Amino acid sequence: MATLQQRTGDLALLCCLLLLPTALLSHGADIPLGSTLSPGNSASWSSSNNTFSLSFIPSPSSPSLFVAAITYAGGIPVWSAGAGAAVDSRGSLRLTSDGDLQLLNGSGAVLWSSNTGGRGVTAAAVEESGNLVLKNNSTATLWQSFHHPTDTVVVSQKFTSGMKLTCGPYAFAIDRSSGNLTLTWTSGATSTVTYLNKGYNNTSSFTGNTTPTLTIESNGLIVLMTNGQTNVVAYSSNYGESGDMLRFLRLDGDGNLRAYSAARGSGAAAEQWSAVADQCQVFGYCGNMGVCSYNGTSAVCGCPSLNFQLSNPSNPREGCKRKVDLASCPGNTTMLQLDNTQFLTYPPEITTEQFFVGITACRLNCLSAGSCVASTALSDGSGLCWLKVSNFVSAYQSPALPSTSFVKVCFPPMPNPSPPSLSH
Repeated sequence: MATLQQRTGDLALLCCLLLLPTALLSHGADIPLGSTLSPGNSASWSSSNNTFSLSFIPSPSSPSLFVAAITYAGGIPVWSAGAGAAVDSRGSLRLTSDGDLQLLNGSGAVLWSSNTGGRGVTAAAVEESGNLVLKNNSTATLWQSFHHPTDTVVVSQKFTSGMKLTCGPYAFAIDRSSGNLTLTWTSGATSTVTYLNKGYNNTSSFTGNTTPTLTIESNGLIVLMTNGQTNVVAYSSNYGESGDMLRFLRLDGDGNLRAYSAARGSGAAAEQWSAVADQCQVFGYCGNMGVCSYNGTSAVCGCPSLNFQLSNPSNPREGCKRKVDLASCPGNTTMLQLDNTQFLTYPPEITTEQFFVGITACRLNCLSAGSCVASTALSDGSGLCWLKVSNFVSAYQSPALPSTSFVKVCFPPMPNPSPPSLSH
C-alpha cells in the first residue's frame, strides 16, 4: 500500500478500460458516454488547441503505477482524479453510460467518482482553460474540476473558501470567517498546526458575508477578492511579462504555496513567488525531531545531535529518531543545548506549554517533566519558554535566531560537530 507521501506525490490521471476510435477522441470534441482511458495506450482527451489534455502518466514514486491527470502542453499536471490515487496498467478512467466519471483500479474497484450518475450528464469535455466539465444536452455544466481542485489553481479558476488544496500532510485554504489565507500541517485526526494565517484585506471591515475568492491573473498578479474589493496578495517575479505560457498556483510537497509560470511545450515551470519566504518556517518540513537549517540558500534537514539518527537516511525530510529511547536510558536523562535553535510553535498556543521563565528554568522544567521532550527559551526579551510535550516537534536552526533550545537525551549528550567555516 502506498505511503501518504507517495500517494500525494502522485498526480492522478483519468484512465479507461477501452480505447475508443480516434474520431471519438479528437481534439476538443465532446467525450461521449461510455468513453474510457487506460494506462496501456497513449489516448487522451484534449482541449481544442491541445493546451490541456487528460491522460494517464507514470506515477512519480512508482513507475509501474499510473495516475490520471489533466496536464498542460509539455506535461505539467494541474489536476488529478482521486487526489493522486495510483493504478496499475489494468486500471482505467471511464465515463459511464449513466454519466458518472469513475477511476478504477486493476481489479475493477472504484477508487474515485464524480458522483454524477443519473443526473443527466450526456458528455464530458476538456476546455481550453484546463477545466474538465461534465454537461447535459443543453450544455449546462453539472460538474467541473475547477470546483474540485487537488493541488493547483490555474488562470480562470476561482479558488474560494470551502475549497482546499492538499499535498501530503499539508493543506491550503481560505478562512471563511476572516478571509485569511492559511497553510496547515495535519497528522492523524486531531493534530493540526496552522503555520501561515495571513490576511490581505482590511480585516476591520471584513464582514464574512461574502465568499473570499483567490485567483492568479494572466499577468502574474495574485489577488484575493473580499467584500467586493480586490486585495493584492503578490506580484509574480515576472509580473506583466507576456507570451504563450501557463501561470498557476501550486501547493508543493514541501508545504509551501508557490506561483509558477511555464512556457507552452517546455514541460518546465519556474517559481515566481512563495507564500512562506523562509522554508524552515514550514512546520514539519524536516519531519519529527528534524532540524531545518540552510546550506547557502537551500533548506536542509538534519538531527538535533549525535544522540539521534535519520529515520530514513535516503530521505532526511522524514525526520529523526533517538538511538536510545528515553524510556530505555541506561542512566540519567539530560538536556542537550542547541544554540540559535527554535522548536516551532504557532498560534493558537497550547497554554500548558507556555511559561514566562528564565533560560535555566526553561531547561530544568523540561528535564523534570516526564512528558517534555524539548524546550525553547526565545531569548528575545519576551521571557517566553516553550515546553514541547507534543508527539511531533519541528525545529529551525539559524544564526539569526536569538532562541536557545534544549532537547532531552540519554546521558551523555553528544552535540553535532561544528560545521566547517565557509570560505568567502
